[in-house]
Amino acid sequence: MKNTQNLKHIDIIGSTAMSMTLPVERLATIIQTFTQEMSLIIAAYGGYVLKYIGDAILAFFPVNLDNTSLPCINAVNCAYSMIKIMHEGLNLILNEYDYPEMGVRVGIDVGKNIVVQYGWDNRTYTTKKNKQKIFKKPHLDILGYTNSIAAKMTAFAKPNQIIIGQLVYDILDDVQKFTFKVLPLNSDAWSYLSNITGEVYSLYGSSIRK
Repeated sequence: MKNTQNLKHIDIIGSTAMSMTLPVERLATIIQTFTQEMSLIIAAYGGYVLKYIGDAILAFFPVNLDNTSLPCINAVNCAYSMIKIMHEGLNLILNEYDYPEMGVRVGIDVGKNIVVQYGWDNRTYTTKKNKQKIFKKPHLDILGYTNSIAAKMTAFAKPNQIIIGQLVYDILDDVQKFTFKVLPLNSDAWSYLSNITGEVYSLYGSSIRK
């Protein structure tokens, strides 16, 4: 099934350093709290969590071909809310327990992808009459150029920064565009081409919250 989606890759900054000083059980609790809070924010802005990858989250916002701008705007606003929650919420709790602060970095792009099914996950549950029943849940993933780019552009983000692709930037209004600046990247670091212009695909970074 092919469709157009806005894809967002969210990564935690600081979890590796924290893993060197914390017992794995405490680290797991912190990561779990982060993913739960971020997942709630994603849902609040109309997005869906596709999967959790260690301390990262891959989310998507379905795009209606009649209105491609709203999902992109929602994804960007969602990213700003994530940074705010981390800065004004989770880090305050970490500070109370003398844990190092963490940050987030986000990569957002939009384009056509394909949803593929790799098989089925068999789940067993017990009914009220103590009968065992098995139900199958499809194991889905998203493949496509946009999916690959969204993850790779996140690597260029600094803590508490959002990186967006040219297609997302073009959709934003002038006020939102003002908060982003084009990233000066050389061809050795970034060589992905736009499938529309054939030129190097531009990336834009938000101002960094201190």
